[in-house]
Amino acid sequence: MPLGDPNISDTRPVIRQLDDAAINRIAAGEVVERPASAVKELVENAIDAGARRVTIEVAHGGKSLIRVTDDGCGMGPGDLPLALSRHATSKIDGSDLLNIRSFGFRGEALPSLGAVGRLTLTSRTQGDTAHELRVSGGEMGRVKPAALSRGTVVELRDLFYATPARLKFLRSDRAEMQAISDVVKRLAMAEPAIGFTLKDVTEAERVTFRVDAEQGELFAALQSRLAAILGREFAENALAIDADREGLRLTGYAALPTYSRGSAVAQYLFVNGRPVRDKLLVGALRAAYMDFLSRDRHPAAALFIDCPPERVDVNVHPAKSEVRFREPGVARGLIVSALRHALAEAGHRASTTVAGATLGAFRPEPTDQPRIYQMDRRGWDRPSPSTVAAARDWQAPAAQDGFAEDAPLWEAPPSARVEPPQPDTVAHLQDKPLGAARAQLHENYILAQTRDGMVLVDQHAAHERLVYERLKRQMADHGIARQALLIPEIVNLGGDADRLLDRAGELEKLGLIIEAFGPGTVAVRETPAILGEVNAEALLRDILDELDDLGDSTMLQSRIEAILSRVACHGSVRSGRRMSADEMNALLREMEATPHSGQCNHGRPTYVELKLADIERLFGRT
Repeated sequence: MPLGDPNISDTRPVIRQLDDAAINRIAAGEVVERPASAVKELVENAIDAGARRVTIEVAHGGKSLIRVTDDGCGMGPGDLPLALSRHATSKIDGSDLLNIRSFGFRGEALPSLGAVGRLTLTSRTQGDTAHELRVSGGEMGRVKPAALSRGTVVELRDLFYATPARLKFLRSDRAEMQAISDVVKRLAMAEPAIGFTLKDVTEAERVTFRVDAEQGELFAALQSRLAAILGREFAENALAIDADREGLRLTGYAALPTYSRGSAVAQYLFVNGRPVRDKLLVGALRAAYMDFLSRDRHPAAALFIDCPPERVDVNVHPAKSEVRFREPGVARGLIVSALRHALAEAGHRASTTVAGATLGAFRPEPTDQPRIYQMDRRGWDRPSPSTVAAARDWQAPAAQDGFAEDAPLWEAPPSARVEPPQPDTVAHLQDKPLGAARAQLHENYILAQTRDGMVLVDQHAAHERLVYERLKRQMADHGIARQALLIPEIVNLGGDADRLLDRAGELEKLGLIIEAFGPGTVAVRETPAILGEVNAEALLRDILDELDDLGDSTMLQSRIEAILSRVACHGSVRSGRRMSADEMNALLREMEATPHSGQCNHGRPTYVELKLADIERLFGRT
């Protein structure tokens, strides 16, 4: 043995039992990552206590003060010290860790908060007096009488004062407040029957978020709560979801593809009422919209999975934000199939925000003086009927002036073709959702008239979607053609080979045939013919990367559908082609009968609908 070896010591390390204060501080590092984590734990406790109204007050982004007040069942004086002891809880008895039906169950939140901050717990049960207990940096005081009408108040001051190093990792007050707001909103979505109020009391008291308890049945209450949190536009453009599979039930709302976002900020997922951030569920949501959105757009949804507690493990992480399903394939398949069915049922529908954006694009002509559209009765005398008639006769073109009585007043420009009016046809077709075609603008846009407005259709984008859906149906009916490789391609994937071979059956349905070829190696024997020449190793590694990222892979399917989309683009009606009235109406009717025709293959809208009331408002007629 060489002398002076730094890896070898003559002194043996001694195993020591940590004291409770150190244990609580270590636990706090897992449970309380930032002020938003503390708010989450305290509000969940209030919900578990049966509260109908929860008020959260925050100062300096939660760094100096977090106060949560509820009207729940409360605690007696003997319960207060227990509530601040590690692994003491009223939620479970410890006999069955899979049958968990409450938000909290670990008994770590309050002692962890008391170990890193100054915590005051005040509570009162019905028929008893109120009591309070203070703990600072892990040092617990005595239970004392207090004044409180009902429920519980938890006040946390100077978070992380006992572990000042953690303060350096916190973000600005504004960022921390935003994180707290997001936590409260997620919990408010999960519990529509409970009212929530969030206040910023840093300087003057300011209510930053408030929702009252919703009444009525499940879907009506949830829709009202989502409208209050996510906005009325989301509620108007979201589809109700209600499906079940093998004991799992999925409910909630998912927005139309044309109501998409530039990031995943509008995706809210819940399991048995618990807000979660689970990559399996996020991957399933992404897969459901894969065929309707481009890679840089993200769907908006609030989805709730309910299942027997024993079929999902919520004890994966102390923060309880991750879950693990016993049958993950069932949960994923439920989300994908339910959302795709709902999107298909929506047919040609596009989001109302498209029309709103169109109306917003109109700008009035700038003027120095305000225009007067109608005479003010108080300051003007209306002209007499004879004066109006004389003015009309003077402005009307006369035949002796060189105008034929039946001649058009203007020649249509080359970029616009107006179809001759057909009263019977128009009256019949304008009751259809997309109306009756009346004109073609710039050889690319179809102008249609509906009973209460107008529709402007992008003929190329619309027909591209119709052709694409037709190609997909043909592929589903006849399968995916495969091409056999003359010499199988051998790919060494190491330990990842088994994961890929486990999904060989799924890949076979998409035209990719792989089989084992020695330890850590697979042989690629056939590939989808539509992809042409394929770099098999790069394809397999892309699939594995997506499995790591999302828990599932749609890489191969997306590549096949991208080829179909390209074929549809080249085979659709081109921009610049003149169409007859019959052709335009036939296109409108096929759009109405084809699912997903409200958006093109890249997620953009294929048509814009403007209501007559909106058009009149543009011209100041209302």
